[in-house]
Amino acid sequence: MLRGVVGYNNKLITCTSNTNFLGITLDNTLTWKTHIDTIIPKLSSECFAIRGCRTFLTQESLKMVYYSYFHLIMMYGIVFWEYSYYSKNIFTSQKKNLLLQLPP
Repeated sequence: MLRGVVGYNNKLITCTSNTNFLGITLDNTLTWKTHIDTIIPKLSSECFAIRGCRTFLTQESLKMVYYSYFHLIMMYGIVFWEYSYYSKNIFTSQKKNLLLQLPP
């Protein structure tokens, strides 16, 4: 694969496989796999927190915890990566989290 050399102000700009811009990880193929792989552990830790406190919180409180953390992380930049092949992992995590909020 032939790569062009890009320069600015008489300095060469190096090519990287991914970069983080405003909290969104962009990779050179735009598959969004790298970005989704950074989101999944954050969402999993929130699922663990919900699981631990669901016995003593009301359903309304669990919903507030969900929207204040899980939903916020998931929705940031979704317009870019929602149709990615790897987004199914995030939506599966979301379903698990929502099932945890149902009364036992």
